[in-house]
Parts: sequence; structure tokens; C-alpha cells
Amino acid sequence: MIIPVRCFTCGKLIGDKWEEFARRVKTGEDPGDVLDSLGIKRYCCRRMLLSHVEIIDEVLRFYEEAEKRREARSYYYQQ
Repeated sequence: MIIPVRCFTCGKLIGDKWEEFARRVKTGEDPGDVLDSLGIKRYCCRRMLLSHVEIIDEVLRFYEEAEKRREARSYYYQQ
């Protein structure tokens, strides 16, 4: 969902590096080289970025659908 601020294992700050990492990987750079250039050397921190999946957009879609249903129900019951 949202990238953690710190590595779960060692506690190093990694949340501030996610946007640049994602942008550079999207442009076609090798993820390992990007992590090296960002200064992320420990494998525990590297896995935090490599294994992260952005699913917030999908979660928000379901939340919006639930809100629409709730509004429709409240409209139906008011009449």
C-alpha cells in the first residue's frame, strides 16, 4: 500500500527514496543499479523497495464503491 518509512529489520530510513526509485525503474533502469546509486546497500532495505507493490489505487476504488452504495442506501431509506 504505502511504502514504510523505515526498514522493518534494521530501521534505516527508506521511505524518502521510494519516489525516485519507482521513477527511475519505470524509465527502464536496472533496479539493482538504482538501489546502489541511492545508497541502499543492506539486503533487508533493498527487499523493502524491491518487493513493495502499490495497491492504494485499487483499495481506493473499493472504498469509493462502498461510499456510493452507502449513499444510495441512505437515499432509498429516506424516502
